[in-house]
Amino acid sequence: RPAPAQPLRLIVLILFLATRANTSPVLSTGCPDRCVCDDQLVVQCAGQHLTTFPVNLPLATRQLIISNNRIVELPPLALNYLSDLVYLDCSNNSLTEISESTFGNLRKLAYLDLSFNTLTRIEDRTFGPLTSLVMLRMTDNPGLSEIHPDAFVENTALQVLDVGRNNLTVLNITSLIALPALRSVGLSGNPWSCECDNEDLCLWVHLEGFKFQGFNLFYSNVIPAWRFLMLSYQIKVGFRELIT
Repeated sequence: RPAPAQPLRLIVLILFLATRANTSPVLSTGCPDRCVCDDQLVVQCAGQHLTTFPVNLPLATRQLIISNNRIVELPPLALNYLSDLVYLDCSNNSLTEISESTFGNLRKLAYLDLSFNTLTRIEDRTFGPLTSLVMLRMTDNPGLSEIHPDAFVENTALQVLDVGRNNLTVLNITSLIALPALRSVGLSGNPWSCECDNEDLCLWVHLEGFKFQGFNLFYSNVIPAWRFLMLSYQIKVGFRELIT
């Protein structure tokens, strides 16, 4: 089992990678308005009341922090010039949608935070281009009610996924259970359905509970009906084992 501090260690590692000396000689001159750029290729634009994505970013930027603004869109063209980006914090903005094209050229990105936005749906292969993604935080989007079963299918490096405190009632885990590196999943704070659509999720939580952040909270939120569903599933599994 991973140590409780594993997610923290991952963040430290990602920050280390994000601040390593960059070998790329390409840099734009200057720095976006209301942002601070340093010689470690970190661009800090947090809390600047921005409504649009910053322009004139250094092309070799490795860490971009645009949290605590009012940005409504991540423009694919601007983002995809930042091919060396390792760390992207977009938390606490007004983002309503993202798609596969949003992250088309960010193959080095290891950390992505989309928490505290207004996302409503995650489409098929949205995060497909992010083949180096290790940690994804996507909490506290009150309208987020649907995640496509194949949203994470290509994220084989993903170790930490947090989708807590959204509006999810059902989660198809087909692609998630196939991710070889996945260590920690946050699910608590969603209005999970106790219907049969969630049988696979129920069994997964039961068998690999150590992966789940807020494990006890998760179960306390789904009341006795969920426990009945889990018991029914256990009976089915036990019966299959007896006849095979």
